[in-house]
Amino acid sequence: QTATALEEIRQLLDLPNTPSYIECYDISHTAGSEPVAAMVVFENGQPLRSAYRKFKIKSAIGGDDYGAMAEVLTRRMEEYLANRDSGVGFGRKPDLILLDGGSGQVAAVAPVLQQFSIDIPLYGLVKDDRHRTRALITAEGEEIGIQANQAVFSLIGRIQEETHRFAITYHRKLRSKRLKSSALDEIPGIGPK
Repeated sequence: QTATALEEIRQLLDLPNTPSYIECYDISHTAGSEPVAAMVVFENGQPLRSAYRKFKIKSAIGGDDYGAMAEVLTRRMEEYLANRDSGVGFGRKPDLILLDGGSGQVAAVAPVLQQFSIDIPLYGLVKDDRHRTRALITAEGEEIGIQANQAVFSLIGRIQEETHRFAITYHRKLRSKRLKSSALDEIPGIGPK
């Protein structure tokens, strides 16, 4: 079933290889505060939790999802180039990158891959009114429907839900930590007590 879905994704997107190593990214924040990104990895159609990564957004501020996505993928590609000889972790090149967002996110990230001269198929996830991925989208805005293909729809949906869950969980953890902190904690000699 999963191998079939991966092969059908390859055909649907006209990819050179079956996408056995897929990375998916999502940005999470509350009205622009505590912006974070999550990277989820699926290998052979299964979550590879040891490869998941969390990012605190450093430069993109105020709910700039496009800037945040570009920042995260820049950091990811820098790590790839620094570690590619290892072929593991950030040294592994994904067969496919998915971004939780539309053509705007893809258009923001495509120049990053070009800047590093790294050729990786890149698509955004287009949601329906029930927040399920109904299509993949290119930087040029070309939509590729997936709802008619149950295996692809199911696998892409699982990847999207897992990425969203991971991003939200990390964001809530940071937000909760910030809400529980006090200015008094910052004073030397005072501390939590």
